[in-house]
Amino acid sequence: MKRQKLFTAQEACELIFNQAVEKNDQDEDDSSSDEEENNDEDQAYGPHASSFSEESPTSTTAETEEEYEVMEKDEDDEEESEPEMEEVSEVVDYTSDEEKESTDEEESVEEDPAETEEYFQSKNEQLIWCSVPPSDRRRMMKVERDKSHCGPTTYAISRIDDIKSTFALFLPKSIEEVILNMTNKEGRRVYGNKWRKMDPIDLQAYVGMLILAGVYRSNKEATASLWHAESGRTIFRATMTLKVFHKISRVIRFDDKDTRGDRRARDKLAPIRDVWSKWVSLLPMMYNPGSDVTVDERLVPFRGRCPFKQYIPCKPGKYGIKIWAACDARSSYAWNMQVYTGKPAGAQSEKNQGMRVVLDMTEGLQGKTITCDNFFTSYDLGLQLLRRKLYMVGTVRRNKPELPPALVSKMNRARFSSKFAFTETHALVSYHPRKQKNVLLMSTLHRDAVLSTRDDKRPKIIEDYNRNKGGVDNLDKATSVYTCKRKTARWPLVVFYNIIDVSVYNSFVLWSEINPAWNQGKYNKRRLFMEELGQQLVMPYIQRRKVSTKLHFCYSLFYTAPAGPSPKRKRCKFCPGKTSRKASKICQKCNAYICKNHTITVCHACN
Repeated sequence: MKRQKLFTAQEACELIFNQAVEKNDQDEDDSSSDEEENNDEDQAYGPHASSFSEESPTSTTAETEEEYEVMEKDEDDEEESEPEMEEVSEVVDYTSDEEKESTDEEESVEEDPAETEEYFQSKNEQLIWCSVPPSDRRRMMKVERDKSHCGPTTYAISRIDDIKSTFALFLPKSIEEVILNMTNKEGRRVYGNKWRKMDPIDLQAYVGMLILAGVYRSNKEATASLWHAESGRTIFRATMTLKVFHKISRVIRFDDKDTRGDRRARDKLAPIRDVWSKWVSLLPMMYNPGSDVTVDERLVPFRGRCPFKQYIPCKPGKYGIKIWAACDARSSYAWNMQVYTGKPAGAQSEKNQGMRVVLDMTEGLQGKTITCDNFFTSYDLGLQLLRRKLYMVGTVRRNKPELPPALVSKMNRARFSSKFAFTETHALVSYHPRKQKNVLLMSTLHRDAVLSTRDDKRPKIIEDYNRNKGGVDNLDKATSVYTCKRKTARWPLVVFYNIIDVSVYNSFVLWSEINPAWNQGKYNKRRLFMEELGQQLVMPYIQRRKVSTKLHFCYSLFYTAPAGPSPKRKRCKFCPGKTSRKASKICQKCNAYICKNHTITVCHACN
């Protein structure tokens, strides 16, 4: 069935009226031409006909004889065929009732589209929806979807040797150099000459400590309790001291504080923009998403001071930093992200924000199906995605002007009933699951009115949407269970914690798909992955600290208290109670008194 051009109601009425007028004019012309032909025939059988008969009398007699013979043959044939008809009528019809019912159903199915074909006009009177789907199926795009490759890229597979190298793909040396340079600069400004320069081993150990704290679900636990001698974890005390951890957490920075003022006037994300941009550019390089991609919003909980903090009551945290995300619907791999910084100062609110976000998040994709919620879905978005060879499936808000009122209405609807409407590019369904409830979905992928075999008779569009809508929500759930976030009042550090959480999850997806036999059959594979990753990150720091501790112990064998008059009785720094003992050693850094019961030469606070 060839589709016609879409018209408004006024244009459709005018077109129908013009067609009726043209038909009437054509009928009048045909009747006048018939009258002229009849007059010509009367004239032909007049005086001119007699002359024709006089010229060829033999031909007319021959024709009459042939016609007479033909009539006699026809009469003989009819007499011979009458008994055959009677025999056929006596044959019994052995067709079953089921076959008769099936044939009746087929005839009704063939007749239903013509009988139930309806047209609906949109609210803005710019679209005409039809209840019958178009004949175009766009098979070429389906072929592209089937041939698309999904999973880790060749670039990622060639660079993954172990768990640590998988995580290093998302925090490479380029990002580490930016963090180290800015952190060392801030450390010298705050602590002066007492600041010891950080190197990559220190930064990796700090990140490893954050990951291990997330493994033990200690994000809301006091940091001092993690280093406690009795109730704490041994690996925290073995890696670094609590004082060093607090120092790094205080001075860690991601940009130059001297030039931040000028950049912040143009970009609200200036304190971490450089690190964020480099990190986001790495996400598409490591993974090819499958045929279904989910676009949605995330909310990183934060209640401190932030110029673009958002309030979303339906989220668990309610207050925080909103991030647009595009994830693979199957694995929830974060393929693209964008921080929402709000509108610029003095500027107007953004129009068609949902369409702009989806187009930004899906840039570079082809042959995929984009699943989004009613904040993003619109008729114009479907057209823009089709130009990029992308499909769209999503719920629609009831106030959209391109929707027909007949499908939005809830009145006189049976339970579990569905109404469909189609254009050349879009499909719209209105599903009525219960009283005073109406679900609207729009799709550019589905081209027919197919219902499921369930008891509630859900349309195929709703089943596909429910299967792919949770890509971003699953990422939120996974990162919130084992998050490395610590309590802080600085929002750039919150964004950095989120970078670590998403990087760890993406690393787990890559490692699991490259090594499917790793810890196969275990349900806590992600926790085991994070624990092993944290241990590999802190191990170089522990080995370096172990060597330095041995050197200090060897030096203590030859170190004694300085000669001279006996020092006054001082309290040992490590002995409990108020008992005073004679000091046999002095700490090499803070000059604290250490009694002979201890073999160390440098106190734990200075180590």
